[in-house]
Amino acid sequence: MITNILTFDIAQFFPSLNHQILPLILLKASFNPKVSVFFQDYLIRKTSYFWNNFSSPTFCINMGVGQESALLLVLSAIYLSLLLHIFENRLKNLKIPVSTLSFINNGLFISQNNSLTISNSNLFYSHYIITSLLKKFSLIIEYGKTEVFHFSRLHSSFDLPPLDLTI
Repeated sequence: MITNILTFDIAQFFPSLNHQILPLILLKASFNPKVSVFFQDYLIRKTSYFWNNFSSPTFCINMGVGQESALLLVLSAIYLSLLLHIFENRLKNLKIPVSTLSFINNGLFISQNNSLTISNSNLFYSHYIITSLLKKFSLIIEYGKTEVFHFSRLHSSFDLPPLDLTI
């Protein structure tokens, strides 16, 4: 068995979170609507400006989740839970046997197969699916940090076909 691992990093993860999606994810996950409203008020604040007799209309300010926020890890995990759920369902429907690990803004795909070509193919399709989903969530992969690792118990050398992730 040959084990292949593809690692990637989500570029500017924390500043790029779409905070208007998070309350919708909470509702979809059957959280109490009060919890969703709390986070909506916490993440998306409203303001207006006053100058002499002029008053601007009220508009939303995306306050974001600062990296120092105590809620950062919880909110990030909730945000990614829907994305990973969709991703794993797509892999299952396409019968792509890849294991997935996520560390908030980093991801890891593991593919095992007797054929390095099949394993690389599984990683390629997994990468394509996650890239497409991340774009829909307004997130992108930082390609300069994407790496592929190959592990084998073979005592001889084996040819490594390149894994081209471009589409």
